[in-house]
Amino acid sequence: MRITTVALALFALAPLGGCTGTGNVLHYQLRHEYGVHDPQFPLTMGSLLGPALLPGNKVDTLVNGDRFFPAMLDAIRAAKRSVNLETYIYWSDTIGAEFTDALVDRARAGVKCHVLIDALGSLKFNAKDVDRMKAAGVHFRRYNPPKWFDPGALLAVDHRTHRKLLIVDGRIGFTGGAGIADEWRGDADSPHHWRDTQFRIEGPAVAQLQAAFADNWVQETGQVLHGDDYFPKLAPAGDHWAQVFASSVRGGSESMLLMFLLSLTAAERDVRLAHSYFVPDATTIRALLEARKRGVRVRVLTVGKITDLPVVRRASRAKWGELLKAGVEIHEYQPTMYHCKTLIVDGLWVSTGSANMDNRSFRLNDEANLNVLDPKFAAEQERLFDADLAKSRRVTYEEWESRPLGEKLLEGAARLLEWQL
Repeated sequence: MRITTVALALFALAPLGGCTGTGNVLHYQLRHEYGVHDPQFPLTMGSLLGPALLPGNKVDTLVNGDRFFPAMLDAIRAAKRSVNLETYIYWSDTIGAEFTDALVDRARAGVKCHVLIDALGSLKFNAKDVDRMKAAGVHFRRYNPPKWFDPGALLAVDHRTHRKLLIVDGRIGFTGGAGIADEWRGDADSPHHWRDTQFRIEGPAVAQLQAAFADNWVQETGQVLHGDDYFPKLAPAGDHWAQVFASSVRGGSESMLLMFLLSLTAAERDVRLAHSYFVPDATTIRALLEARKRGVRVRVLTVGKITDLPVVRRASRAKWGELLKAGVEIHEYQPTMYHCKTLIVDGLWVSTGSANMDNRSFRLNDEANLNVLDPKFAAEQERLFDADLAKSRRVTYEEWESRPLGEKLLEGAARLLEWQL
């Protein structure tokens, strides 16, 4: 769902002669010193990167649109004080109309509703729906709209919000990989219904989710959201230790990359990566190869031939050689578009949310991931991963090496766009 962003960014940056606009890329140097079961790991993730992992959370896993859309809509319809929604994709289609109706109803009832959608990712959200929202009292903004007659602003078209955040009454939160569009409806039961997961959160980490939304809202509007309507006192709701980790170009976007690298460097036994857009940079590849040298089993589950953006798949496949040769297992999901974004390390640590393993998520987009340190939650995510793996096809090094010359040429060309993917 990123073709518009990529195309416009390439147009804007063409005069730069191929400069990435990201400046000097640091090659982080990390070595394995402790695992995810060591108390040092959560301390590092909370102190070095922040915010802290908090106890007392309840995180429910909602698999595919048939489960997460009703849960999200039920939460909005039950809102009493506030609804905050930030997303990259919000389209005026069937499910989009249901969300718009729910938000309009709550705003008319006096609930404070704020909607922040990406100006490029949500181009298919029409003006009629915007007018309906505003007339009902919804505070609505498009994130970083292109300013076509401002060359400096046009060059900033690369900076998008890719976050998927819904916070209701400051007490219930949702995040994951899904946008609001009909492609996410159903149960991954056809090529037109995508495979994705969302998460429902209660407990102290909801305030971190709210803070991520509030930060982008104040950046776009100048309006500071505070008080009990947005940040009520939150009692423990479960036994999950959780952290909402947000990154932004404005605040050092490579912090998301560092979070992934620290997670991979801590691995001692097992890494499972589920990523729809898997285009790892040299530093990430090195971390995966170092994990293999330590004897870590590494499995990658990514998109197959059914994809919304073939150029990303080609750029991904161009980079698989040394990973496959080192024993990294790479599998392509077959039934439909695979849009999940989850990292599971050693049956304890899970990072899931909006961030892909690619340059766009690490250096260009605003992203937000939910991190959970819990063996039962990790086991649940492993079961989902394994179920998806059973519907996937493993690619061997021999198959990859012997692919037709035409494919190699197309993949090589796609790699030239890696900085945008």
